[in-house]
Order: sequence, then structure tokens, then C-alpha cells
Amino acid sequence: MPLIWDYDINELKKTKSGRLLILERMINYGPGKGEKISLSEVKKNWDKLHLDPLNKRLMELLIWDK
Repeated sequence: MPLIWDYDINELKKTKSGRLLILERMINYGPGKGEKISLSEVKKNWDKLHLDPLNKRLMELLIWDK
């Protein structure tokens, strides 16, 4: 499970905005044990994600080699 202590994760999974919040938390705080961050989801939603500036820069380097 991603690090989401202030929301009901099952409710978040039902909406697009909730899934974006889960993805943001996974990037900013790390995925839960045994989970992986979907590269295709990150690329598809890149412009919508609110990320920590350092994490965002690192992801840009790793994904697009910018």
C-alpha cells in the first residue's frame, strides 16, 4: 500500500483524481512494500502530477533523459 494515512485508499481508487493522488504519493514518498510505480501511468499523467521539485527533476532525468 502506498503511504496514504489520511484517506480511504479504496475510495481513492474509484476516481481519476484519487488515482492521481495515489500516484503522486507513491512518487513523493515511495511505493509500499512490494509495489511498483507504473511508468506508463507516470508518463500519461505527467502534466497533472504535483510532485516534490527534486523528485520531479530526478524523474525527468530518468524517464526522458532531460
